[in-house]
Amino acid sequence: MKERDQISSSINLLSLTPIRTVEWKDDERNLVTLLKPKFQNPYLARFILPRLKKPFFKISLDDIGSFVWLNCDGRQTVKIIAEKLKQEFGESVEPLYERIGHFFQSLEKNHFIRYKETPQEAKKK
Repeated sequence: MKERDQISSSINLLSLTPIRTVEWKDDERNLVTLLKPKFQNPYLARFILPRLKKPFFKISLDDIGSFVWLNCDGRQTVKIIAEKLKQEFGESVEPLYERIGHFFQSLEKNHFIRYKETPQEAKKK
């Protein structure tokens, strides 16, 4: 097992605080569109992106994903966001924790969010 897998298996997702790492825009209905740059390499991003007509991939989120995204402000934990989601959408978000876990896993995998350092990780350093 890799070291990252060992560390991540001992961390509770609900206690983490997500922070957005990509640009985004929302419309009048509060539906969010994520703007992921087509190039991550600093050289390509600096010289090629400005010349492209469409320098970003656009990822549109539904109303539930948009609600979660707008609450990823770097101050609220995943647990608080899940509780707010339950209050806002009720039973339509069940199974809540499984669903929100998959969503945050996908956001992290695609580098749309990162997590603030937890107190336990800070003590290990």
